[in-house]
Amino acid sequence: MNHDLLIRGGSVVDGTGAPARHADVAIQGDRIVAVGSELGGARETLDASGLVVSPGFIDPHTHYDAQWCWDPVLTSSAWHGVTSVVMGNCGVGIAPCRPAAREMAMMDLVNVEAMPAEVLRSGIRWQWETFPQFMDAVTGGGIGLNAGFLLPLAALRHYAMGEQSGERGANAAEIRVMADHLRAAMDAGALGFSTTVLAQHIGHGGKPLAARLASRDELKALCNVLRDLRRGTIQIAMGGVGGALSAEQQDLLRFLLEESQRPLTWTFLLVPVGNPERALQTLEETDWLTRMGAVPQVSCRPFLTQLEMTNPFIFADRKTFAPLFNTDNARLAAAYRDRHFRDTLRAELAQPGAFSSDWTRLELQQVNAPALNALVGRTVADIAAERGADGLDTFLDIALEDELGARFLYTISNIDLDVVARLINDPRTLIGASDGGAHVDQICDVGYATWLLGTWVRERKAMSLEYAVQRLTGDPARVFGIADRGRIATGLKADIAVFDPATVGSDRLARAVFDLPGGRRRLVSDARGIAATVVNGQLLMRNGDVSATRAGAHLQAA
Repeated sequence: MNHDLLIRGGSVVDGTGAPARHADVAIQGDRIVAVGSELGGARETLDASGLVVSPGFIDPHTHYDAQWCWDPVLTSSAWHGVTSVVMGNCGVGIAPCRPAAREMAMMDLVNVEAMPAEVLRSGIRWQWETFPQFMDAVTGGGIGLNAGFLLPLAALRHYAMGEQSGERGANAAEIRVMADHLRAAMDAGALGFSTTVLAQHIGHGGKPLAARLASRDELKALCNVLRDLRRGTIQIAMGGVGGALSAEQQDLLRFLLEESQRPLTWTFLLVPVGNPERALQTLEETDWLTRMGAVPQVSCRPFLTQLEMTNPFIFADRKTFAPLFNTDNARLAAAYRDRHFRDTLRAELAQPGAFSSDWTRLELQQVNAPALNALVGRTVADIAAERGADGLDTFLDIALEDELGARFLYTISNIDLDVVARLINDPRTLIGASDGGAHVDQICDVGYATWLLGTWVRERKAMSLEYAVQRLTGDPARVFGIADRGRIATGLKADIAVFDPATVGSDRLARAVFDLPGGRRRLVSDARGIAATVVNGQLLMRNGDVSATRAGAHLQAA
């Protein structure tokens, strides 16, 4: 029999955790039609000798809601063996969206996900109003990867309530509108809905993101839609760098689980600097919720961010910064010079939050002013000691001395490798946390899959290759109910990653490119050892070269 594509001579790791086996994989159309030996000929053959053939990786946490408009391949994820992404996380997105709410939706993304406003204004191709129309727009115009969609609650509240969505809870009529729209979205193939309770999630105008204002009556109505349909998953942003969940947060998870009777994933369970064991303690404290269906997402990478004080995203949970969102550099600089601002912020930083006043964790990475070049590569703590100054004053002084152009590298979490190893091996967790498409010039963790395979499997031998592949494929497919992907087996969709186990990996730090609309800067992560990716039976990438084929499809939950 002549197949469309034959992947020959590789070591098949099928995504179930089963031992690797030498086998060929035959593909016809968008399906795997045979796995074994002597499978006949094919129109195209891919030699996988010495390579691993696995299911394509499924990234459960991205924010590519806008990026597909100007980058349909969804780089850098596509370079790392990822064949499917879930977007619409954290309750923020650009659909559903009435024309009058477009600016609100874009500014939510600016404030929550640190996307440049001018990039969104020039790059988004508004072709939708409802969520089903948005899903059709994404997957109907030629996208490189498969896309799964969570309906974001902030956008849904804007759709039902207009400007009032950032002021109050919804009334009964508005709740009905939201529930009806979620039901229509689910009927059209949405994977569920997302929300957030994180204090740093600030929406348009410096207000709390609208999703944070949702009442339990609203959440109950949305959960009941999933319960009645018997499908769908909830994603909620909670937890954070402290590694703990409060009793109130745990009770909210219980409420969502009981009202929906559906799986839920919460993001993220991070390993705090200075108290790494807290993450393991939280995992045990929430085990009762895990047994009900709550799955914490974890990262396998050190969590680092590049910080520039023209976009003070990491301070969003500090009240001192609330009036400074969506403002110009002159006003920012004036605030940073102000002694009262500094003293107030200094007091706030003494309390737990996304940014710690441990200045040993903040390194000066890049400057424009030649007079500051000698400081590059040093910590703010070190520079402050040399200057005989306070850490906060030194940090803001450097930013001002470089006319707010200075870039810093901040270590947020996940540097205790022993604890990270235990979390990523624990079957109660889900590995992901890439945030692909968000924080585009600050964070780029989309290479987590190649990092897992290179750093944790090959170098540290912290888990088997077979288990690592399962964690990247079969496990996220299970959490989101995607029954036809995440494994290599006859009859399933032909999403395949082919990689060299001896070289697969990615770098600790991302690199900058200037390819956003308008030539704006973003960070990208280069992959090593990915020989090919196949999406729905079509070669998307081979030996680093991306094809013109765009075979991505709309992910469906069973």
